[in-house]
Amino acid sequence: MKELITTVFADDFVLLEGPRWRDDKLWLSDMHGHAVYTLTMDGQRKKVINVPGQPSGLGFLPDGTPLIVPMHDRKLMKLVDGKLELHADLSTLCPYEINDMVVDKKGNAYIGNIGFNIFKKEKFKPTNFVLVTPNGKAREVATDLHVPNGPVITPDGKTLIVAESWAKRLTAFTITDDGSLTDRRIFADLGDAAPDGICLDTEGAVWLAAFNQDNFIRVLEGGEVTHRVKVADRYPVACTLGAPGGRTLFGLTYQGSIQDIGAGKAASRIEITTVGVPGSDSP
Repeated sequence: MKELITTVFADDFVLLEGPRWRDDKLWLSDMHGHAVYTLTMDGQRKKVINVPGQPSGLGFLPDGTPLIVPMHDRKLMKLVDGKLELHADLSTLCPYEINDMVVDKKGNAYIGNIGFNIFKKEKFKPTNFVLVTPNGKAREVATDLHVPNGPVITPDGKTLIVAESWAKRLTAFTITDDGSLTDRRIFADLGDAAPDGICLDTEGAVWLAAFNQDNFIRVLEGGEVTHRVKVADRYPVACTLGAPGGRTLFGLTYQGSIQDIGAGKAASRIEITTVGVPGSDSP
């Protein structure tokens, strides 16, 4: 197994999520900073939009229109002419806060939700996974997921892989022509590692943030870990591959306790390292 180290790329965020590389920019949700940002590789930072409902997953329709998940609102929004417009209301489908998302080349958005109130120490409940089609129609496409997080889609559009944080595994589905999910199977059992955000490389391996540890890891289907990126005294939250050549791993990290989340302290940053296999553009 190969060990890698990171350098700090940018800091002074509250709690970052949903990194996406698009049009030579890194897109990010600062969840508890209530805003979406872009950053260029030379460090230019731009606030794209304020999102009071706490932004999480990000994605793009085929025409480039950004999609944003405001967690508290349980709605999927699209950014049109600098303003947020409703794309789909998921409040009747999702039992609790929605979170991460992946959008395929057709514009189908797959969105997870937490399923229970972690911060109020509610008892764990399995939950569902929702599809929003390009015309804004929403339906449930999977159930009995253990905090679905960080979904990715293979370049051929035929397989979706989702992190089940509470089950400590990556789960794969076959995507049918109408966007439904079938043939559920385990992509990788992760042992003690609880995955949060993930991304996919061109060899079909998944990079994941092991939130309960201090590592980003690269795992093959079946569970073999090929690379590990250790971060000191911080929680890995999410990651993506991007930059020219696609070989920069952007790792989002957080310093503090679970109880500290939401306090407004600037405790999140972006760390980077160079990897050998480029990203597959998912998420």
